[in-house]
Amino acid sequence: MQLTISGQHIEVTASLRAYVTEKISRLERHFDKIVSAHVVLDVAKNNHTAEANLSLAGGGKAIVASSTEPDLYAAIDMMIDKLDRQVIRHKEILKDHHRGQ
Repeated sequence: MQLTISGQHIEVTASLRAYVTEKISRLERHFDKIVSAHVVLDVAKNNHTAEANLSLAGGGKAIVASSTEPDLYAAIDMMIDKLDRQVIRHKEILKDHHRGQ
């Protein structure tokens, strides 16, 4: 999986990069056909926003999630939870439940 992390109004430090990389890699437990992920971290006054765009193999499907929290790490955690739910739902849709009938 190709991972791109960028920041708006914030410097993406090595610890932030490692934290996001660790959390995004958890998504591959549920669905291993993630081609690329683009994560944007933004800070505006007291609001920290984390937004991610995942590109999936087979059909060019994209999954997008964002979260705004007072703490940047909490925003990243909420965004990953949203992505996790969407990836699991996408995987269930791909299953053929009518096979053999």
